[in-house]
Amino acid sequence: MRILTIARNALRRLFRDRSNIFFVFVLPIALVLLIGAQFGGGFTPTVGVTAPVGDELADRLVAELAELYQIREYEIRDELVLSVERGWVESGLEIPVRFTDSVLAGERPEIGYLSQPDTSGQGVQTAVSATLERILAPITAASVVSETQGIPLEQAEVVVQGVAGSVPPVQVETRTTGEALFPNLGQFDLGASSQLVLFMFLTGLTGSAALIQSRQLGVTRRMLSTPASTRTILAGEALGRLGVTLFQGVYIVAVTLVVFRVNWGDPLGAAAIMLVFGMVASSAAMLLGSLFSNDQQAGGIAVVLGLGLAALGGSMVPVEIFSSTMQSISMFTPHYWANDAFAELVRRDGSVADILPQLGVMAAYAVVLSALATWRLQRAITR
Repeated sequence: MRILTIARNALRRLFRDRSNIFFVFVLPIALVLLIGAQFGGGFTPTVGVTAPVGDELADRLVAELAELYQIREYEIRDELVLSVERGWVESGLEIPVRFTDSVLAGERPEIGYLSQPDTSGQGVQTAVSATLERILAPITAASVVSETQGIPLEQAEVVVQGVAGSVPPVQVETRTTGEALFPNLGQFDLGASSQLVLFMFLTGLTGSAALIQSRQLGVTRRMLSTPASTRTILAGEALGRLGVTLFQGVYIVAVTLVVFRVNWGDPLGAAAIMLVFGMVASSAAMLLGSLFSNDQQAGGIAVVLGLGLAALGGSMVPVEIFSSTMQSISMFTPHYWANDAFAELVRRDGSVADILPQLGVMAAYAVVLSALATWRLQRAITR
């Protein structure tokens, strides 16, 4: 009973601290939304276009690009440039006037392309170039035939179309090896699981300051003066840290499930990951709270350590794009194993049995950290 009372007090501190309204309730969901909007599966780049009105080839180019991207048309070039600079569109396309006439005259008109230096803009440029070559190839070939054979361009176009129709298409055999980086993921699935791991650990770790405040204010000393034993106090504090961590995880799962329809995979598997990883985070918080005598120092270290381990363990950038050396290093963090377990559930439709190795590694982390925290806290509160 005393253990539960101590644990409830830890949860009350979580809700009494007004700063937690943002960091516990608002920020995690905002980051899930941001990551999903930027990198989720439902993202389609927007291409801004300035094109001459009534130009046949320009209209055809814009129409084919509209099948791949969202098109936003501009009448003035300066408006297009401003939109690209401010990120309102991912890239911009400037089709010159008399575009069709220039092509038919055998010229090679220049099409302006604007983008910010990121991967999405470069990808759009590749698609634009491929589409343009596909449209201009028959016309270019007809121009060459017209010049070399001395026949009108219209007749040369008929010849080129006839030859193109008689040539069998090239058959390309496609084989896939390995697996796609993120197959069948919903728009918010990747960001939700990674942010869950990040904030469960970070929220648990920042709770170490409450342990130090209890000692500074004499709360721990007063508890020791009651019939409660040191072991009872330690168990209550550990249960309180675990409750705070699990509350953070359950909140993220519930909101993302209802609002964003996030797929969390096997419910039992997801619950097992949250429970075991919550034990890791709460044990780490207990250890950190035993190593410092100043709550401000512990809070600062908790933020740096929480964000650093999250980045190294793949909660900010997927470990799949790490170098082989960095992937090996990331395996020393508990975040790696939690993210890998969620990847097994969400990306590969795994079950609890499939994530037993990851759960075992995280459980080992929890046992070691808990043993160290218990030994160090017992010395801190009894001296």
